[in-house]
Amino acid sequence: MSKRIPLIAGNWKMNKTASEAAELVTALRASVGSQSQVHIVLCPPFTALDRVGGLLGGGPMALGAQNLHEKPNGAFTGEVSASMLRDLHVTYVILGHSERRALFGETDAVVNRKVLAALDATLRPILCVGETLAEREAGRTLEVVGTQLEAGLAGVPAAKADQVVVAYEPVWAIGTGKTATPAMAQEVHAFIRARLGQLLGLETASRVRILYGGSMKPDNADALLAEADIDGGLIGGASLEAKSFTDLVNSAARSVTA
Repeated sequence: MSKRIPLIAGNWKMNKTASEAAELVTALRASVGSQSQVHIVLCPPFTALDRVGGLLGGGPMALGAQNLHEKPNGAFTGEVSASMLRDLHVTYVILGHSERRALFGETDAVVNRKVLAALDATLRPILCVGETLAEREAGRTLEVVGTQLEAGLAGVPAAKADQVVVAYEPVWAIGTGKTATPAMAQEVHAFIRARLGQLLGLETASRVRILYGGSMKPDNADALLAEADIDGGLIGGASLEAKSFTDLVNSAARSVTA
């Protein structure tokens, strides 16, 4: 049994107004707000952070953001800094998501600067890594993931390294209904753990949580979470409904006692 506490993070993407977000949080507080076996992070859009944070009120569910700008302030219209997120009591931030890389041109170097900015502001980065379908079919999965991981963690101080959460998101499985088999996912998670050991030391690597971010759903969560190096999930569509997200939290809780 893993000593790492499972983490289930909901990435709401560009969904939910502040009012809709409040309804979802209220439902989640009723269904999973009293459990203590699983860490829960909710990542609403920027416009709902204040409302959601007020409802969470320092309880067992943490507040996360979906992105930040690498600079602390300045002439960057439409951007949000780490200190602005901290002021709203955000504690986690998703960085390097495949959609940010593909749609907004974020490079490994940009992602790395954001990781460092997050850590400087005492935010916990959820660093996303993963391969496209073409890269997987070309047999380049581990090469791509290893490069993204090493670049994303460049310059991270050893004392802060275990504040980072890694999310493996096979791009070909996001929003497509496809998912890696538990064995396929575990192979990459184990590779990530081993590479973390090379980069950060074995003790630190053993503490870093690695999430699966490729369409984890209630019907496949138990099998995925039973794998040794899968410590939770970065959840997209299934995080937008209280029942499905609650089912995933319950799956993670079962993995603790299995």
